[in-house]
Amino acid sequence: MDALAEDLELLPSTRRALRHRLAVAQSEGRSPSLVAAVSRGGEVLWEGSRTSVEGHGPDGDVQYRIGSITKTFTAVLVMRLRDEGLLDLSDPLGRHLPGTGADEVTVAQLLAHTGGLAAETPGQWWERSSAELRPGLAEVLGEEPFKHAPGRVHHYSNPGYTLLGSLVEALRGKPWEDVLRAEVLEPLGLDRTSGAPRAPHAGGWAVHPWADLMMPEPAEDLGVMAAAGQLWSTTGDLTRFAAFLLRGDERVLSAESVREMRAQAAPAAPGSSDGGYALGLQVNVSDGRRLVGHGGSLPGFVAGLWLSEEEDLTAVVLANCTSGVLASTVATDLIAIVAEAEPRFPEPWRPFREADRVPLELAGIWYWGTAAHVLRLRSDGSLELGPAGVTGRAARFRGEPDGSWTGLTGYYAGETLRAVRRDDGSPSHLDLGSFVFTREPYDPEAPVPGGVDPQGWRGIG
Repeated sequence: MDALAEDLELLPSTRRALRHRLAVAQSEGRSPSLVAAVSRGGEVLWEGSRTSVEGHGPDGDVQYRIGSITKTFTAVLVMRLRDEGLLDLSDPLGRHLPGTGADEVTVAQLLAHTGGLAAETPGQWWERSSAELRPGLAEVLGEEPFKHAPGRVHHYSNPGYTLLGSLVEALRGKPWEDVLRAEVLEPLGLDRTSGAPRAPHAGGWAVHPWADLMMPEPAEDLGVMAAAGQLWSTTGDLTRFAAFLLRGDERVLSAESVREMRAQAAPAAPGSSDGGYALGLQVNVSDGRRLVGHGGSLPGFVAGLWLSEEEDLTAVVLANCTSGVLASTVATDLIAIVAEAEPRFPEPWRPFREADRVPLELAGIWYWGTAAHVLRLRSDGSLELGPAGVTGRAARFRGEPDGSWTGLTGYYAGETLRAVRRDDGSPSHLDLGSFVFTREPYDPEAPVPGGVDPQGWRGIG
């Protein structure tokens, strides 16, 4: 049996730690109920819940409102439009949805909250008032929609994702929720995710800050702002959605496209403690562990969905209180508990297959100027280039059909590495974004920029 499969069952001590963290969150956060799940490799490792009702607890099939986690679903729809060639992320919104008053903002800026738009709508608090007050985009954006120049700063914007939902509707010719159901929910089997609540579902509550009393919160339909926060879902569905965000699914988005979604696209806002924003996903660094995901809140509900690519772990936390429970913090804590107590087993080392074409002549030491680097060939077809014995820039590269490689990590992410060969086919040097790597320091036989002194290496006379 595969070692990874053998260890899907958590240790009793780990399970107790997870239960304890959830119990503390429900008790200290004073939430009527709270439900959570942790998964690894797409398989549920643990599920738990706590409630104020004796003899009853929610499970992975009970719906809660997930607030802004909805934005990640909307981002998936936009990435599908990009992958189909119907838009480019660098396109200005006005090319596809003219006349909004935000024509110059790009699709990418809207996805990453760098479009400069206001955080909220003008008028009444939109999450707790009737959607009839905002029948269209004019009411969502108002007369002065911008707080910053587009592209200058990360500024979270609910109206920005409302524009993206309207963009989806304009290019698909259907309501946002219909498109979401057909293109994401049904293919991924998320049949307990919906725009309106479906039983069994939790009710949303406000808990008095200074007394152990509760009051029901209104559950307003968000109308035109649905793409920013409308959805209800379950830990069961969100666990499957999180697995998709790690691995992709060709029926919805490829692994490469969800990897692009996870890559940071905007720095943290000035004075913020968060880690910035990707494309429809928040970024967080906790105890040196990079996490991506999203938090969500609407009156009566808080939610958190987070994942660690390094540990192949995801965690979902849902609660039915307006405030008190920091759902995203609890979710990242659940990931940390498992990651630290039961770290992920590395994939088994495997050699190349006999039939693989292996460019072995490229492996080994190369020099960028006088700095030695090692190029390693991996059996999955990737390359790893990094400094030999000292600190410096390291990167992993993906092979392309034309024989080049594209950087995936670090300074060289997105850059192209090519092996330049002599007439006889032997490698002369590596070209990496104009940097020349040679087999010996400043090889006079290679086209080193600026040339090589004809007297070569020498000591002091």
